[in-house]
Amino acid sequence: MALLEVGRIAKPHGLKGEVIVRLLSDREERLAPGSVLMTPKGPLTVVRSARHQDRWRVQFEGVADRTGADALHGVVLSAEPIDDPHAMWIHDLIGSAVVDVDGLAVGHVLAVEANPAHDILVLDGDRLVPLTFVVSHEPGRLVVDLPLGIFELD
Repeated sequence: MALLEVGRIAKPHGLKGEVIVRLLSDREERLAPGSVLMTPKGPLTVVRSARHQDRWRVQFEGVADRTGADALHGVVLSAEPIDDPHAMWIHDLIGSAVVDVDGLAVGHVLAVEANPAHDILVLDGDRLVPLTFVVSHEPGRLVVDLPLGIFELD
């Protein structure tokens, strides 16, 4: 199974081996004690973690000082996808057919763009659909409730 990038180590924090992690996922259990995250330097096991402003302060097993924490600066953290049938995962959305609530084909998802308000589905034909318009999903298919005229040009 392919690993997903779930975070990145931003910098060391203090002298006892803690680091600051930017979590790229809303799944906080990624940083629960005992969680194992894969890195290019090998697996890291979370000993403890706590929110720190908009990031996380994390202690990894075997990292006990500032030197060890410095060696992790910029390291990408990866993990296997979480099996949650109610969640929509970006890697599962790519290639999905998109239909409106009446069953009419809208297009296929080429990419998902991060946006401060909501992520946006990029469809073939240069169409953009905010992810908030998705009303149901199943593997390979998304149903969207689109406002009238969303794809019409002025």
